[in-house]
Amino acid sequence: MTDALILVCPRCGTLNRVPKARLAERPNCGSCKAALLPGAPIEPDPALLDKLLSRDELPLLLDLWAPWCGPCRSFAPVFAEAASRLPGIRFAKLDTEAHPEAAARFGVRAIPTLIAFRGGQEVARRAGAMPLSELLRFAQALAG
Repeated sequence: MTDALILVCPRCGTLNRVPKARLAERPNCGSCKAALLPGAPIEPDPALLDKLLSRDELPLLLDLWAPWCGPCRSFAPVFAEAASRLPGIRFAKLDTEAHPEAAARFGVRAIPTLIAFRGGQEVARRAGAMPLSELLRFAQALAG
């Protein structure tokens, strides 16, 4: 079935096969019934992030941030707005304070840092907050 994608449920981690044409409908997990594309950034733990990177077939835009970071806090609503507008891209936030191993794993030197993944591979990276229009262009380039 070439017109379907495998999506990892952000709540239970179950793999779901979803037709590409249904992505805009924000489908639910067949197992736990949670939204597969909630229209808001998800906050995976490192194990779920690994599963998203290895099994999920949507492009992923990861925001690495920390709660003490002023630019991170001011960028959060911009990131959330972009997530609500682009259902074909998975948006995720990872707190580097709670998960310092993630910052080391991805070689993060400044926050916020956005890392774009396609097929589990890093394809682009940006450090620093940006306005919504710039973030949308960056994210749409990821979608191809």
